[in-house]
Amino acid sequence: MLFNSYEFAIFLPLVFILYWFAFQKSLRLQNLFIILVSYLFYGWWDWRFLFLVLFSSSLDFWVGLRLDAIEDPRWRKVFFSLSYLTNLGFLGFFKYYNFFAESLTASFARLGVHLDPTTLYIILPVGISFYTFQTLSYTIDVYRRKLSAEKDPVVFFAFVSFFPQLVAGPIERATHLLPQFQHQRHFDSQKARDGLRQMLWGFFKKMVVADNCAKWVGQIFGDYQHQTSSALIAGSILFTFQIYGDFSGYSDIAIGSARLFGFDLIRNFAYPYFSRDIAEFWRRWHISLSNWFRDYVYIPLGGSRVSTYKVLRNTFVIFVLSGLWHGANWTYVAWGFLHAVYLLPLVLMKRNRNNLEIVAAGRTFPSLKELIQMLSTFALVSFALIFFRSKDIHSAFGYIAGMFKTPFLPFNRTLDFSLMTPVFIALMLLVEWAQRTKQHGLQMDHFASKPLRWSIYLAVFLIIFVYGAAQQTFIYFQF
Repeated sequence: MLFNSYEFAIFLPLVFILYWFAFQKSLRLQNLFIILVSYLFYGWWDWRFLFLVLFSSSLDFWVGLRLDAIEDPRWRKVFFSLSYLTNLGFLGFFKYYNFFAESLTASFARLGVHLDPTTLYIILPVGISFYTFQTLSYTIDVYRRKLSAEKDPVVFFAFVSFFPQLVAGPIERATHLLPQFQHQRHFDSQKARDGLRQMLWGFFKKMVVADNCAKWVGQIFGDYQHQTSSALIAGSILFTFQIYGDFSGYSDIAIGSARLFGFDLIRNFAYPYFSRDIAEFWRRWHISLSNWFRDYVYIPLGGSRVSTYKVLRNTFVIFVLSGLWHGANWTYVAWGFLHAVYLLPLVLMKRNRNNLEIVAAGRTFPSLKELIQMLSTFALVSFALIFFRSKDIHSAFGYIAGMFKTPFLPFNRTLDFSLMTPVFIALMLLVEWAQRTKQHGLQMDHFASKPLRWSIYLAVFLIIFVYGAAQQTFIYFQF
């Protein structure tokens, strides 16, 4: 079920009413209800893949109990490996089987050896990368004795399947979200109001910014061979805003929806396009995934407490893995590799933690230096995203080559676009710049008067209603 669908517009109020009015007195019934509606939400896309969620939940619940009960390190390693390899096995089969089979065939073909591997028509289950990493983090934490195993299956199944963040994150940690299912929840009107505001801002970013950018981006990337360099540059910039509006918009809707039911999800985006270097960008972009790779890959490899060579190795490992996590295509590997290259100078000069505070703190405008840093970082991100958006490596390099043709020629007349799109992008940037110390763009409880605040909410709602593009799926559903 899509957040930006009529079905969700009916689903959410009904779930909210039943959750608070029919099941408020019983924590167990509330959690059971969450499981039921979460499976309905996920199964709306394809009910057959509910098996994967059920199997992953059952396996990791059982393994967690065994890890808690057993002291013998050898047997603990056996049970941990069972969970680890099974989850990664499912992920690898559904997401990477054909990719590796085709890559292996192509590699041998270059050596003159022709293979005929069996490739399958495999449908990628929506959200498999997200809930797999969430359950893996639970098993790893229990194995490391950082967390006690959950003994109530209802609590654990609700934690894994919680519908706001089931299919596209944020990737929650058991240490943060699981306790929220263990304790009685009470309706908090202030939390619910802020959740609605965050959802409204998320819908604006998705339906107005991202989906209107998508019209331009689809035309330009789909016919890049016949576009002018100006159009190609514009296409890369617009995709940079599209993917931000799409994914951060989803995260805002997910976090806001969770708050309606008394839950706090972790922040997933912190205005990344106001970053002054690429290290700061990755502290602000897809925070839950960045932290997952930091805690479960980078630090176990030695982190930054090893030799310079190993620090660089660790950096490349996590960024290439991050690229592969996004999809079974060499374009994603190139995207991750390029970000690792961007980070190299900062790591070598030990400047990767220079910009930890909010940009232009206490000031209305950034300094000239800060502005140049933000624009430079944005340009690097935008360039790398050409690989992310292209269908293959050949297309990505062809697109880049086209950007350096004769510049400043007008766009092709065949392009069909709305001139309001740049206005919406500018509006999003202005609001988020003004609110960069807040959790989201419409967090304004103490801002101006109540009539002004409601006028802003109404204006945003009307813009969504009038200018929201045709319903489009979220980009990160494919991951």
